[in-house]
Amino acid sequence: ALGTVALRMSLAALVLAPIVRPHVKGHSRADWMRVLALTIALAGMNTVFYFSLERLPLGVAVTVEFLGPLGMAALGSRSLRDWLAILLALCGVVGVSGALTADWAHLSFLGLVLALTAGVFWTLYAKSAQLVGMNWSKLEGLWWAILFSSLVLVPSGFATAGIHLVAPYSLLAGAVVAVMSSALPYSLEMYALRHIDTTVYGVLTGVEPAVAAVAGFLILGQNLTVPQMLGMAFVITAAWLVMARGRQRK
Repeated sequence: ALGTVALRMSLAALVLAPIVRPHVKGHSRADWMRVLALTIALAGMNTVFYFSLERLPLGVAVTVEFLGPLGMAALGSRSLRDWLAILLALCGVVGVSGALTADWAHLSFLGLVLALTAGVFWTLYAKSAQLVGMNWSKLEGLWWAILFSSLVLVPSGFATAGIHLVAPYSLLAGAVVAVMSSALPYSLEMYALRHIDTTVYGVLTGVEPAVAAVAGFLILGQNLTVPQMLGMAFVITAAWLVMARGRQRK
């Protein structure tokens, strides 16, 4: 787990560096404290989630982790429409993730705690990314957070994975994961969080398991069950409710 996260974050920092062209000067102490919060969130969210995957089925881990942003959305909600969207999103993620068919009686308690902790870090990530996006230009604050987290994770990654961490195949696979799972999505979310509130973000993240299920069907030839298809319909409806609410406020 530590080796995987170390590769993701360090290679993502290398990929983004020539695009961001970061500067050390010109930032206040408060700006750096926001970056520190984002650093902790990124490192914690990724590391703890991978450790939960060692003990839980993917669908269960995703569902439990999603309680973090979903809880954030619930705390920021004050309307019946939002609460309906939150309930639909929760039901949808449970259906899509496969948690309905998992044997919960034989699941690791430590794994459940780790997945829930990853959800808490996910909440911290959303709040801190929003603050960093509002106070740093473009992606500069995000880059510093990714760099700082990689500086912490790389030594522990080498300690657990050893020389295998820099094997050609590991570096190639790590580069793909770094771009597709770190550099690109974190950059897009940074821009998105400048324009939407955390309630909307918390509900829209429920689309991720649905997208994964569709990708598995189209690319990997995996079958979609009836609960998964119903779950995707619930998540899409929830996303439509929160986006329609945003348009009405305009």
